[in-house]
Amino acid sequence: MKKVWFKPSGHREAIVASFDQAASSLMYEGIRRNIEELQYDTIVSGTVYGTLLNFKGALAKMGESTYQEPYNKPPQAPILYIKPRNTLTSHHQPIPLPKDVDQLQIGPTLGVVIGRTASRVKKHEAHHYITGYTIANDVTVPHDSVFRPAVKHRARDGFCPIGPWIVEKESLDSPDHLSIRAWVNGKLVLENTTKNLLRSVGELLEDVTEFMTLRKGDTLLVGVPEEAPLVKANDVVRIHIDGVGLLENTIIHEFEVSQKGSDRS
Repeated sequence: MKKVWFKPSGHREAIVASFDQAASSLMYEGIRRNIEELQYDTIVSGTVYGTLLNFKGALAKMGESTYQEPYNKPPQAPILYIKPRNTLTSHHQPIPLPKDVDQLQIGPTLGVVIGRTASRVKKHEAHHYITGYTIANDVTVPHDSVFRPAVKHRARDGFCPIGPWIVEKESLDSPDHLSIRAWVNGKLVLENTTKNLLRSVGELLEDVTEFMTLRKGDTLLVGVPEEAPLVKANDVVRIHIDGVGLLENTIIHEFEVSQKGSDRS
């Protein structure tokens, strides 16, 4: 059993629960509940930061282009961007497909949730600044350039499903040895591991906090593996990270999402 924090739909505050991965259940308030029977609100409260090219394979795939314009050399520091609040959504909530695109690229990744103010953290001390871990889908409109990450491609409404809970850090032996898998419509389309991070969780936190301060509640996404798959309308995306849990969302045309929102109001 793992200690987690989650926010049932409609609750103002997070609830502490025990997550039983084998039984696909959460235990809280003395009751065991199937995780698929619950509705969840977004659990993270601070700023979410994405990271580019932090998987060794993703950087290797860039090849010689990293020495050409506009890059001129491989990245010397983490390439960060913000997933603003409008992008945040949770488990089983739809991912809107914008009317001007046919496909999206999903981004299965581990989220590192900060537990206290982190500035100039050393990698061997990083554990003390982390409260836990979650799953995110760093969705983007497909594009080639990673120079100055494009807001228009990465910051659309609903482009960062995250959660459905935060697993406390003590529940994991190490965040640097976790398998990440993604399925689309039941077919396994991506499999990788945080062993392949260019910067481990501790190294990433050290490098990021060298030039910026992270606050309690912020979430740092460790990066997306290479060969992240493309999806289209009505595809069901399911992401699983060992020891952390699962996150599932369906791609829905944005006008359908808007219509469902209007029907509920």
